[in-house]
Amino acid sequence: MFESSTFWYAVAFVIFIVGVSRLAGKGILGSLDARSKRIADELEQAQKLREDAQAALAQFQRKQRDALKEAEAIVAQAREEASRIRAQAAADLDASLKRREQQAVDKIAQAEALALQQVRDLAVEIAVQATEKLLVQNVDEARNSVLVDAAISELPTKLH
Repeated sequence: MFESSTFWYAVAFVIFIVGVSRLAGKGILGSLDARSKRIADELEQAQKLREDAQAALAQFQRKQRDALKEAEAIVAQAREEASRIRAQAAADLDASLKRREQQAVDKIAQAEALALQQVRDLAVEIAVQATEKLLVQNVDEARNSVLVDAAISELPTKLH
């Protein structure tokens, strides 16, 4: 067994492997430890990034909800304002129509009064003309003189 070259090759191979593994083992273990640490750091960084992303997502969702609430409030306020403006416009229109109706009634009353005055003036003018014609036709100079004297004598009693 100790004389066989195969045995000695096996022993040399085992010694070589043990020596190489001790020398290379430290390097390999150091490299594996460094890689393990780097992977752990990357995982930790990824976890932090994930947490940051979740926090940012939650913040954006809150902002979106707040923006939706604000938009709903603005829409509600705009509807209320439109309703108020509509009611005010209806009231203004109603008041304007009433004013115009009153103006029309006043103009009609003025036109009626003017027409009535014109009819009266025309009636007076016609009566004066008719009286003048009758007087010219029926009254002579002597009768005219008597009527004028009578009217003059009645003046002091009618003026006081």
